[in-house]
Amino acid sequence: GAFNIMKLELFEEALCCSTGVCGPSVDENLLRITGIFESLNKINQVEASRYNLSSNPADFTKNETVLKELQEKGNDILPITLVNDKIVKTGNYPTNEEIQEFTGIIFVTQNSQNSSCCGGNGAC
Repeated sequence: GAFNIMKLELFEEALCCSTGVCGPSVDENLLRITGIFESLNKINQVEASRYNLSSNPADFTKNETVLKELQEKGNDILPITLVNDKIVKTGNYPTNEEIQEFTGIIFVTQNSQNSSCCGGNGAC
């Protein structure tokens, strides 16, 4: 049967590299988002993409929804999170809980009270 592919997109402000995980002070939030997007991309029914103003300016201009928000509210509105082309969050990165709500996918974080042997990082 055909899966409903879910599209999760993140439009970010200009970062020093595609993930923003670079330079001397790495933002914890960016590390978290990078990890989550990597995990999501291993799941067949989710298409998770990130676009940042410095690396992917064309993606901003092609996306009418994002372009309109930026024209009306300026760059302070970034990052913008879209689910299936609808804006679900602006001004901040989505939390793990929000991404779970958007995608229906539960993430096992390393600090959960989960007593299973191989939690998330595969270290037993």
